[in-house]
Amino acid sequence: MAEHAPALSPAEAQQLAQDAAAAMWSRDHAAKAMDMVLAEVKPGYARLTMEVRQDMVNGHAISHGGMVFTLADTAFAYACNSYNQNTVASACHIDFLAPSHLGDTLVAEAMERSLGKRSGVYDVTVSTSKGTTVALFRGKSARIKGEVTASFANP
Repeated sequence: MAEHAPALSPAEAQQLAQDAAAAMWSRDHAAKAMDMVLAEVKPGYARLTMEVRQDMVNGHAISHGGMVFTLADTAFAYACNSYNQNTVASACHIDFLAPSHLGDTLVAEAMERSLGKRSGVYDVTVSTSKGTTVALFRGKSARIKGEVTASFANP
């Protein structure tokens, strides 16, 4: 939130998170192209799902790591932008723990661990809908100028 903005009630903070997510979603062509679903967003939190399609499977007949990473990174983006302050990744790391396969529904759950004035740390767990943990992702965020819901010209 802006430094001098009045404190928001829980309901107002939730509405702001939803408004920021809706604004991002309207411009998020990558997530839409991968058929991701934004299942839930709250301040500092996001949950997305994605079904593993044929074009997401690699030569080992498992989900391509880049696809799993993109899902995790997208959940991270929605969580760290939930305060309506433009926020980008400054660093991230992923550990792949188990394979996922064609037809699996992956669930990426992003949770804020630390939030400072200009940076934050978020952990994302990617698992199958059956509960197998596929990957653990940690993202570090950096705030930049502007608000997510502010209008801008599309390139």
